[in-house]
Amino acid sequence: MSEMPQEQREQRIETSTAVKHIGGFTAVATAVAVLAVLGAVILYAQSQDNDKYSLKSPSGIAFSDFRGYEDWSVVSSAHTDERLKVIVGNPTMIKAFKAGIPLNGQPFPDGSMVVKLQWTPKKSTEAPFVVDVPDVFKEAFVMEKDSKRFPKSGGWGYAVFNYDAVSDKFTPDPKSASDCGFACHTPVKAKDYIFHPYQKR
Repeated sequence: MSEMPQEQREQRIETSTAVKHIGGFTAVATAVAVLAVLGAVILYAQSQDNDKYSLKSPSGIAFSDFRGYEDWSVVSSAHTDERLKVIVGNPTMIKAFKAGIPLNGQPFPDGSMVVKLQWTPKKSTEAPFVVDVPDVFKEAFVMEKDSKRFPKSGGWGYAVFNYDAVSDKFTPDPKSASDCGFACHTPVKAKDYIFHPYQKR
C-alpha cells in the first residue's frame, strides 16, 4: 500500500486538531451556559429570600428573625374552614417541648420561635377518598419569645406576613401589632400562650 503524500497527512492532522478544538470549545461553552443558568436561578432565589427577610412588621418584628423557618421541625397542624395550618418551631422551641415545657409548668425560654404556615384548602382530585389538601399559600403567622421586648404580652411578640402568589411576594400585615395574637392566646396562658403541643410521631 502506497504511503499518503506528506501534504495530505499534514492536512488530516490539521483537520483533526481543529475538530478537537471545536469540540473542546463547544463543551466549555455548554458548561459555561449551564453554570450561568444555575447561577441565575440561585441569585433569583437569594433575591427572593433577601426581599422577604428585609421585611418588618409595623411593630418592628423582623421576618429575618425567623430565617430558615422553611426547614424547622413540625410541631403540629390545624384546620379551619378557611385555612390549613402547619406549625413549625425553631430548635430552641423544639428542645423546650422535648424537655416537657410547658406541661411541666415552666415557660418557654427567650429565643423560642414558632411559625404558623397557612394555606387555603381544596379537595384533592387525586386521592380515592375525601381529603383537604393545601392550595394557595396565604400567610406566615410568627411568634417569638423575648421577655424584655414584649413584657406586656407574656413575653411573646406576634406578627403576620401575608403572601401574594401572583407577585410571589410577602408583605407585613399592616394591622399586625406585636401583641396582635395576645388576646387570642390568653386562654392558654397556663401553657405559656401556646395552643399546640408537640405532637407524638
